[in-house]
Amino acid sequence: MRGTTADKRYVPAIVLTVALFFLWGMANNLNDILIAQFKKAFTLTDFQTSFVQQAFYMGYFLLAVPAALVTRAKGYKTAIVTGLVLYAAGALLFYPAAHYGEYLYFLAALFVIACGLAFLETSANPLMTELGDPTTAAKRLNWAQAANPVGTVAGVLIGKYFILSAIVHDESAVAAMSPAAREAFYRSEVVAVQTPYLVIGLVVLLFAVAAAVIRFPEHRAEETVGAPSRFVDVFRHPRLIFATVTQFFYVGAQVGMWSYTIRYAQANVPGMAEHDAADYLFASLVLFGIGRFAGTALMGKIAPPRLLAIFAVVSAVLAAVAGLVGGQVGLYALVLASLFMSIQFPTIFALGMDGLGPLRRAGASLIIMAIIGGAVLTGLMGHMSDLAGIDTAMLVPAVCFLVVLAFAVKAGRTLSGEALQPTIH
Repeated sequence: MRGTTADKRYVPAIVLTVALFFLWGMANNLNDILIAQFKKAFTLTDFQTSFVQQAFYMGYFLLAVPAALVTRAKGYKTAIVTGLVLYAAGALLFYPAAHYGEYLYFLAALFVIACGLAFLETSANPLMTELGDPTTAAKRLNWAQAANPVGTVAGVLIGKYFILSAIVHDESAVAAMSPAAREAFYRSEVVAVQTPYLVIGLVVLLFAVAAAVIRFPEHRAEETVGAPSRFVDVFRHPRLIFATVTQFFYVGAQVGMWSYTIRYAQANVPGMAEHDAADYLFASLVLFGIGRFAGTALMGKIAPPRLLAIFAVVSAVLAAVAGLVGGQVGLYALVLASLFMSIQFPTIFALGMDGLGPLRRAGASLIIMAIIGGAVLTGLMGHMSDLAGIDTAMLVPAVCFLVVLAFAVKAGRTLSGEALQPTIH
């Protein structure tokens, strides 16, 4: 596909693919709102609220490789339509889950959403490099990446204004209610998620219909040749393996910090409602988006491994301040850490993928599997919070960023002089 003719032919596919970055950003950060909402609606411990992320990221882990295989065997259109249908189905399952008021049903719905997102994430990044003139591939990919932080902010705003209530959860006041009033209170908190997810499900379903009729690049059968052996071959690349391990810890840190930002704000500023605490999560995501643009600009002057090391050190220090100092200072440190988390996922991804050649798709699916860190380490943070408090739990991401630092130092020593183009999560 060369020149403007190819660009014009695939403009609808480009627009839709850019929208995918927005859609999965929104879904990921709505989980942070759900954690706060379900804690109140189902009276959960912090560890139990982590089941939201555990169910979600298990979907990524289990479907990343199948999604890559479907993309390779059937092409981008099939993978994207499959992902959107699964995403829509999971969102629509929130309606019966809210009707029956069972936490387990919500977790099942989140798992289905994540299965769909695994298909979308595994296919969208490489697709953007193939839609149009190869000489403008980097520009198209950066454009698509800009939609992701916009989606994360949209997710928090939807959650704040359409899901979270301004009611401060006072356990003693709830306990003093009559059984009927208490049941009505919990019921109102559960059904608050019903309508927003119903609308999201219907919108995503429309995207699936659009993807089914839009023209995508034709699938080439030769891409499937040797696919099983290619995936095995990725294990011969030490930097890719280190990148995968590092991504496990980075995603765990990111997801854990955002998952418990509202909880942390309420614990450190007594009397704050979830509705108001969500502003700190919103600020975190705005800083995250700013950091992505600023970090990308800095990469023109600072080598990616060195910049990654600097950002990892600052993130570790800020997470440690949140864990050891607490209070308003700790809360500000927690929010500010997002500015320096911004480039870490894409830079780890790019450094790990460097030099893979035809193994890039298989390597990408391996790194996507590392997103399971968001489930495991968020669960660990929830358990630590129940045992020692939410402040102490923030020491987990501080340690995770040290793993990122170790990878950055190692990559900086072994990396060839070849330029890298980050791929944004």
